[in-house]
Amino acid sequence: MNKVFANAVNEHPDQERQGLERIIFFSDAVFAIAITLLALDIRIPNTAVPLTEGALTETLISIWPKYLGFAIGFLTIGILWMGHHRKFQMIQSYDRNLMLLNLLFLLFIAFIPFPTSIISEYGNRTSTIFYALIVSLASLLSFCVWWYAAYHNRLTSSQVDVRQRRRETQISLVVLGIFTASIGLAFINADLAKFSWLLIAVAIRR
Repeated sequence: MNKVFANAVNEHPDQERQGLERIIFFSDAVFAIAITLLALDIRIPNTAVPLTEGALTETLISIWPKYLGFAIGFLTIGILWMGHHRKFQMIQSYDRNLMLLNLLFLLFIAFIPFPTSIISEYGNRTSTIFYALIVSLASLLSFCVWWYAAYHNRLTSSQVDVRQRRRETQISLVVLGIFTASIGLAFINADLAKFSWLLIAVAIRR
């Protein structure tokens, strides 16, 4: 059935292009909403009386873990979006399997604000492992999207050479590896696991 779907798409290049654009637009919308939801978690605690200027200053400083959680979540979602953008610059066609894999990937993107709120609230080993696990699953599905599309140039442009495919595969695996390894590091030290996520900045610059 998937082959019939792909053949029908290939027979109508305009529809194929529009269909691929809809996948990208929908994906971008999910990324944008997920990032926006991160900011909604930053709130000043409710108080019985209005805060004085000094108390407000102290409160704004005291919720710094919320700011840190927002930064971590924003950068994580942003890096995953950059990877998605790179991949779909090289993907020129689609089929039902790609749509399904991409949809599963977006499921975890949309979920990331929740573990982000947990890690900003607690910051302990459990919250760190939970966050790393969710991002690892998102990274795994991001890799699956690319592997499926790029395998034997199934859905990628013929202009994409072996070196480009290999580089994107390596980046996807490195991001996945960093977050997966951080789960183990969290059992030793939760802060060390969080700092290990900074290695992603090196990976995406390769």
